Amino acid sequence: MLAKRIIACLDVRDGSVVKGVRFEQLRQAGNPADLARRYNLEGIDELVILDVTATIESRRAIESTIREVAAELFIPLAVGGGIRSLEDAGAVIDAGADKVSVNTAALRDPSMITSIASRFGSQAVVVAIDAARRGAAFAVYARSAQLDAGRDAVAWAKEAESRGAGEILLTSIDRDGTREGFDCELTAAVSDAVSIPVIASGGAGGFEHFAEVFTRGRADAALAASIFHYQESAVRDLKRHLAAGGIPVRC
Repeated sequence: MLAKRIIACLDVRDGSVVKGVRFEQLRQAGNPADLARRYNLEGIDELVILDVTATIESRRAIESTIREVAAELFIPLAVGGGIRSLEDAGAVIDAGADKVSVNTAALRDPSMITSIASRFGSQAVVVAIDAARRGAAFAVYARSAQLDAGRDAVAWAKEAESRGAGEILLTSIDRDGTREGFDCELTAAVSDAVSIPVIASGGAGGFEHFAEVFTRGRADAALAASIFHYQESAVRDLKRHLAAGGIPVRC
């Protein structure tokens, strides 16, 4: 079994890291470069920067922030927010990102996934899916979870893979910021439907939540923000806990 990845997420607004609950009630959590430096030392496997207002404000992620963060890292960096074209993706990668995360623009024009993959490789394309429960199904939302995209999460993940996506970043809107645990049913449904890695996001509150999403949720990686930002849980302690439970992780 491949090692499971632990990923930290920096939701950035106006140059500062913020965190909310279900994409709302944002509060300050620190400086992006300072947090990146800390995570690099603590043993996080990857870092994701999401510019949470870039799409709403019709701009791409702030390149100066990306450069400052990339300068602190020796681990992969993915960046999302406001990437609407191949040119936007190129600018983010030129600023220091290893991967780009696309969401709203890909829903609007799925061929964009193929264009970015053709230029930079599938390994550089992460399709972010923000999903919420709707009865027995999971609905996809766009524009920072403000707009119902009229798609099913599992079907959209399969299409994204067919168009060249290298990973799926799957966020449960219902669990985001709640610390109640990942939505393992959602994660397992998408993981079973695609052959590319699925990153679970939304709801991490303790070590057992990670163990659960790697087993019952069948995720390849798990992303969290609050429990790492506020230093409530140490990355190395989490990895030791997972390894003791038989879950392979990177040292």
